[in-house]
Amino acid sequence: MASQANPKQRSAPGDDEKRPIRVVVAEDSYPIREFLTATLSSSPEVELAAVCSHGNELQQAIEDWHPDVVVTDIRMPPSNTDEGIKVATRLRETDPEVGVVVLSQYAEPSYALTLLEHGSGRRAYLLKERIRRREELIGAIEAVAQGGSVIDPMIVDVLIQARSREGDSQLAALTNREREVLAAIAAGKSNGAIAEDLVLTKRAVEKHVNSIFAKLRLPEMQDASRRVKAALIFLAEDEIDPSP
Repeated sequence: MASQANPKQRSAPGDDEKRPIRVVVAEDSYPIREFLTATLSSSPEVELAAVCSHGNELQQAIEDWHPDVVVTDIRMPPSNTDEGIKVATRLRETDPEVGVVVLSQYAEPSYALTLLEHGSGRRAYLLKERIRRREELIGAIEAVAQGGSVIDPMIVDVLIQARSREGDSQLAALTNREREVLAAIAAGKSNGAIAEDLVLTKRAVEKHVNSIFAKLRLPEMQDASRRVKAALIFLAEDEIDPSP
């Protein structure tokens, strides 16, 4: 594990609004780990505190460095299964203010579901091919640090394909436009951002969102909670076949 800063407690909100986002990285692939190290070390938005190659190292680094955001592979030692997802799940309980950006080699909807099952805030799921673009990686880090969420569009596309093959899906009643809006909700976008992306008025997006809530039979509750539940319905399936 390579350390690049002195351990210290995370600054309280408002201590220094312009300070870099403290990040700990965990990735067992040497080339990807080196790429992440080089990219984040040269990014003024980020303070790279530690770089790990093992799940146990990551857990220790979180305790030592008190990061704002963890960027982690899904699979790495010791289990080589879902270490990154397990870390994200534990952090929901132990330190819910820490954001987590999970990196995956393939579009694996079941992992996205597990990552988001207790809420989408401060969580991102990116395919590794996205990190070739610095702005994609930094954007995800900044989003989760600020309480937002990011879901890779490829994951959304795979889920749309899977859902389209399910005649009894709750999504079957949605129009094509409503599916586009719901996909954007699942990707963590606001109504304003959806309106801009789909070239709609914000009022039109609001109507689509309300129609989606009604068709998915989501009861009246805080809008943020209904958006999370709608996204989870979109993502959730005990056994989704991700193959095209």
